[in-house]
Amino acid sequence: MSTRHGANPAATVITAAADLAALVIGVWILMYLLDADRTNGFVDFVHDCAYWLTGWAHGLASVEPDWWQVLLDYGAVALAYLILGHLLARTVGG
Repeated sequence: MSTRHGANPAATVITAAADLAALVIGVWILMYLLDADRTNGFVDFVHDCAYWLTGWAHGLASVEPDWWQVLLDYGAVALAYLILGHLLARTVGG
């Protein structure tokens, strides 16, 4: 099995977790911007996951309109997961 970071499975797991977190958050942002039906079970599940992943950063700043707030609250955290996750994986991977 090939891994992204040589033979270090820990680095691969870290990278995959960071990528998955960013993907879930990105899907929620897209659903929000496309005005997805919030009564749909899948949309609700994605929102709950994204909110749990980003809850610590909500309300760091307040902007208008609402879609800017969603991009700020969720998008900044998704970017942080990607950057920090890949940096950590590179450090662990050697």
